Amino acid sequence: MALLEVENIEKHFGRTRVLENISFQLDQGQALAIIGSSGSGKTTLLRCLNFLEKPDSGIIRVQGKPLFDANDPATQREAEIRRKRLHFGMVFQSFNLFPQYTALQNVTLAPELLAKEQGSGPDKAAIAEEGRRLLAQMGLADRADHYPHQLSGGQQQRVAIARALAMHPDILCFDEPTSALDPELTGEVLKVIRSLADQNTTMVIVTHEMAFARDVADQVIFMDGGVIVEQGPPEQVICNPKEERTRQFLSRYAR
Repeated sequence: MALLEVENIEKHFGRTRVLENISFQLDQGQALAIIGSSGSGKTTLLRCLNFLEKPDSGIIRVQGKPLFDANDPATQREAEIRRKRLHFGMVFQSFNLFPQYTALQNVTLAPELLAKEQGSGPDKAAIAEEGRRLLAQMGLADRADHYPHQLSGGQQQRVAIARALAMHPDILCFDEPTSALDPELTGEVLKVIRSLADQNTTMVIVTHEMAFARDVADQVIFMDGGVIVEQGPPEQVICNPKEERTRQFLSRYAR
């Protein structure tokens, strides 16, 4: 049974079709890369997975359980959505760190709030220890007490990855995590994501880094105009695409 199943997701903003009939599966430990031009629906798909946007139709299942079913209002209650969102960790393009908190505080804030919400007093020492472990995993052991303005863009993005991991999500989602970084800092972040792939972290990665997608992903989806044009292993989609639209898109990149 697949860890993540997406069936016939559709999303419209007014009369504009953003997603149409999006379906795919992702197994435990796999990495899925989603590629395509700006405006193709990639980010909206991630936001639907994380319930930042509500699909107009379709089903999202994790471990066989429906987290969202457009035909079942019970799956759309806000309290349920907040709980189900914990299955997904989200790393945004622009870091979205809280500037008034240190790197460690940015990582530990959500676990502390979740423990309070669940009615158990947060074990701040244990949460802090886990936060420091995650920052060390990101190569930031010596930056735990630094504020975001004291960190480079690459360091801030690695803090954001640690923050997402702190919630122990089933699936880690990245929305073009290197788009705001210069080439040197891009390498830092891609190295971290590559190490997560080596540890069999289940990931959905929206990226414009074609070589990275080819080397790291188990599956690749190419989207255009809100639909999936082609999907399959990277050696097919990136190295030997079947669809002319895919070939046109990839012709802009050295492969």
